[in-house]
Order: sequence, then C-alpha cells, then structure tokens
Amino acid sequence: MKDSQFGPKGWTPERLGSLAGKTYVITGANAGAGFEASRILLSKGAKVVMLNRSPEKSTAAVETLKKEFGPDADVSFVRMDLAELASVRDAAAEVLKMVPRIDALICNAAIAQVPMQKSTKDGFESQLGTNHYGHFVLCGMLFDRIDESRGRIVVVASLGYKMGLRTIQFDDMNWDKNYRANPAYSQSKLAQMMFAYELQDRVKAANKNVEVYVCHPGSSATSLIKTSGSLTSRFVFYIMTLSPLVQSAEKGAYPEVMCATEGGLDQKALYGPTGRMEWVGPVGKGTLEPFALDKAVMEKLWSRSEKETGFSWSV
Repeated sequence: MKDSQFGPKGWTPERLGSLAGKTYVITGANAGAGFEASRILLSKGAKVVMLNRSPEKSTAAVETLKKEFGPDADVSFVRMDLAELASVRDAAAEVLKMVPRIDALICNAAIAQVPMQKSTKDGFESQLGTNHYGHFVLCGMLFDRIDESRGRIVVVASLGYKMGLRTIQFDDMNWDKNYRANPAYSQSKLAQMMFAYELQDRVKAANKNVEVYVCHPGSSATSLIKTSGSLTSRFVFYIMTLSPLVQSAEKGAYPEVMCATEGGLDQKALYGPTGRMEWVGPVGKGTLEPFALDKAVMEKLWSRSEKETGFSWSV
C-alpha cells in the first residue's frame, strides 16, 4: 500500500522544524534506531532523555552526541532495565523528577529471537516481559505527565507481529509448553501493538490529551538480532545486511521520529517503510492486519497486563 502523504521520497527529517523546548524520552537509545532517533531530535534542538540498561554504553553514547552537537546538547540517561519492573518504576520516578514535560515517549527498546526460553526477574517470558510488560508499566507511570504536555506515546513494533499465532496465547503466555523464538517474539510485538490500540480507545473515552502511534523500523541494520538472536539468525541477518533488503539504522529511526513529531497522522495505523515488502523504502503509512485490532483480545490483554505487572492503570 503506497502512501503519498509525504510525496515519493516519503517522510524524512527535512520536514522537521526547530524542536527547541521539547523533551523526548526514548527507551533503548544508546545504539541502533534509538540512538539515531536521539541524534535527529538533538540536531533540531530538542532535549533527549535516554532510558537504557547499560550505564557504560549510555555514557559513551552521551559523549558521542555531545561531541557531535557540542557540550550544551541536552542529552542525558537514566538507567532502566525493562526486564525488571522495579527498575522500570525507579526510572519512571527519576524521569518525573527530571522533566516537567514529555512531548513524546518513544518505546523503542526490544529484545528479539531469544533462542532458548528465558524468564525476566519477575518471572515472565523474556521477550514478552521486556518488550510489552516493561513498556506497559513505563507508559502508565509517565502517562499523566505526557497528558499534561499534550504529548505522544510512540510504540515501535515490528513486522514480526504477523509471523506468529496472530493472537495472544492467554493460556500459556510464557510459552512453557512449546517455546520457539520467533512465535514468542511475534507475540511480544503484537502485544505491544494491541496495547497501543487499546490505549487509543481508552484515551478517547477518557477525553485525555495523549496521541498514541505505532510504527516499525522495517529491516534495519541495528544491533537487535546481534544482541539477543541465535547464531543462525545472526548469520542470516548478516547475509541480508549485504543486500538491498536492509537499510541503515538511521533510516530505521525515521518512522519513530515521524510519529513523535509530525502532525496529521492516523492513530489506528502502522507507519514504516512502504517499499519492497514494507521492509525498506520511503516512510509512510503501511499495511495493518485486522487481527491486530481484535477488540476482545485487546481488552483481555490489558486486564491481564495489569494483573501480571501489579500495575493498575485507569486512563
């Protein structure tokens, strides 16, 4: 499905004006698309707060960005491990102390294709726990600040949402019976999307001032598969990176920056590359499969997420 909203080249950062006075909070921002998104936003004068797991990599990322944009570049990090809900709560509390406004929270961090079943500290399957439950609590804790700022929540999904069961396996969300890396990853990304679309409905019903967008980076040369994937998936992806079916991490950042800044976007949509297989190419509105909007599953996932995380969230 070609999108002509932004012309033949699609959305690019040239569309951005000054972002001075605006604050963006980004998870997983010390490498890959999250780092590139930080660079683009800082280049337009925004303030960026990174939420990352590794203090060493974060310190290095901040140094790199200050070298590029000068010592006054307003970039900082708060340590947060999405796989540990206590860490998410602490980081959210820290962010609320640090920033009086949040123009967008970009839920960019993820783990993928974890070859063997692993559990988070709270006992969830690692991909579901990190990608969905961690972000669920983070969004809930920062929601009021985003609402006061008339800000946005951007959920970075993946085309992998189509590769699994195409629904949520409520009777075995931790995949104790039949763990396989891809379907478990697929479910974690579908859960993130369904959470976002359900949040849109709740925001509307409660008359709140938060816009929620869903995007994906397409097939981008980021460290995602390298950090958590099996040897085989890493090798296959490496071979792919040599082909035109993989684009740069910078291009992979365009959809999330667009969803954090651009006016006139649809919320019940999936934004990303619109070229070949929607893996690469001009950024715009892509194809959204109807199963991602199954209302009964979305509502059930929300209440299950509240129960599992112990975080009740009335929008």
